Amino acid sequence: MTYFAFLALFLGIPLALLSWVTVRDYARGRWLPPALSARRAWVVIIGICVVAFAYTTPWDNYLVATRVWWYDPDLVTGLVFGYVPVEEYTFFVLLPIFACLLTLWLMRLLPLGAPLVDARFALRVRAFSTLVVGVLWLVSVLVLLLTFVDGAYAEWTYLALLLSWALIPIGIQCAFGADILLRHWRVVTLAIALATVYLSATDAVAIQAGTWTINAEQSLPIYLLGVLPIEEGVFFLMVSTLSIFGLVLVVAEESQSRALMLERYALMRPLIRLIKDKPVEVGS
Repeated sequence: MTYFAFLALFLGIPLALLSWVTVRDYARGRWLPPALSARRAWVVIIGICVVAFAYTTPWDNYLVATRVWWYDPDLVTGLVFGYVPVEEYTFFVLLPIFACLLTLWLMRLLPLGAPLVDARFALRVRAFSTLVVGVLWLVSVLVLLLTFVDGAYAEWTYLALLLSWALIPIGIQCAFGADILLRHWRVVTLAIALATVYLSATDAVAIQAGTWTINAEQSLPIYLLGVLPIEEGVFFLMVSTLSIFGLVLVVAEESQSRALMLERYALMRPLIRLIKDKPVEVGS
């Protein structure tokens, strides 16, 4: 199976279907509830794709350059930028579009949760989730350092690279709005679960077809359903989480005042520093 055939079959078809459902619902006046329509969804999706492309490109190139995974040169067009074929760049742009369109469909389908009225509880949710993600990130970085120092830990390379890459933005998202995500937990959890399971299943097909190969020496000997390397399942879990968290947080009504407050604080900090540092003239 060629790489573009995989993209057309397993992402092109579901994207076409989700796009048709979205346009149909919009034409019928069935759109997002006010609590999740603070921003235009299509603009948010474009922004997520741009960020995903910029953030993933160096990381993915490093994986291919260090042979964490590789592709069959006979199953790609041969158009390569850096170390990665053009099909791969297309893949990690289509992934967030798929996850976001799926999430938008669930937003129109599932009931909304009640907002968290206890400000202290909301702050604890944000602090605890950020702490958990931060600890996992530190552990992944430590493991990654050990793989560089001691070759005996080489099988942890892919997982450590994956978590150390993905958990930074997830931690930022949790710090900003884990309480908002908790309010919309039905949409968030179901969207992440559906996207992760579907993408992992299609990835297993591609691996079986030889479209790409995961280096067994740099990955754990754990295979989901006996086929899919566990790191691939974690990859799609992380990508889905990043995309869905980002979409929900940007379109949620609660995020707007919070983002405005952070923006004002960021703009005021230089002025506050200038005032504090300005010497006071004392008259004689």
